[in-house]
Amino acid sequence: MVIAPAQPPVASRATARDRVLHTISEHGPVTAAQLGELLGLTPTAVRRHLDHLAACGHIEEHGSTTHRRGPGRPARSYVVSPAGHRALGSDDGQLAGQAVRFLAEQAGPGAVDAFARFRAAELESRYAGRLDAAGDAPDVRAEALVDALTADGYSASARLVGRPGEPARPTGIQLCQGHCPVQHVAAEFPQFCDAETEAFSRLLGVHVQRLATLAHGDHVCTTFIPPPTPPAPPKERSLP
Repeated sequence: MVIAPAQPPVASRATARDRVLHTISEHGPVTAAQLGELLGLTPTAVRRHLDHLAACGHIEEHGSTTHRRGPGRPARSYVVSPAGHRALGSDDGQLAGQAVRFLAEQAGPGAVDAFARFRAAELESRYAGRLDAAGDAPDVRAEALVDALTADGYSASARLVGRPGEPARPTGIQLCQGHCPVQHVAAEFPQFCDAETEAFSRLLGVHVQRLATLAHGDHVCTTFIPPPTPPAPPKERSLP
């Protein structure tokens, strides 16, 4: 009698698949090999989960990959699709969109602006203590912001970015959010992105710039954090 190999429980497979989707959200565009390293999975396991997620429409190939496997063709890299972001989100997304539309119709655009600022202020209030405890260095505060955003489901990450051809001379920090719980609301009401960006500036103590957003169809929200402006040297006084 041939004994079939034991299969992991369905719940375990679903949990691993969820981890793959969340990791693509946080690190995408990402290759299968990179996923295996990040999650400690075998190439076979990674491919199985990728095939399933692709069949469900939850991931898609990134159009401009530069990852290469030696002299051959570039390796495929993946990002989360719009359907995948809906899967990562909660079932309250549709209700939230309806509520904001109702608010706009009943009270006008100014009410939506006020609500977006209120939501950003609430986020800022919750995060301020964590960032203040981290210290004053911009890179350390950015990492604290990444931790806070990830805990709230934004799949955040940060990395130093430099001048083209001069990677040793970083010009700032790139903050990425691979998922946004209010992505579909923000697509219709960009006030939410604007208010969040202003909150980031206040939390980090520098004027940040939003470069890309999931709400506008990009695969990740990207915010550039410049280094703090050094204080101007004191002016020399001429002797009388």
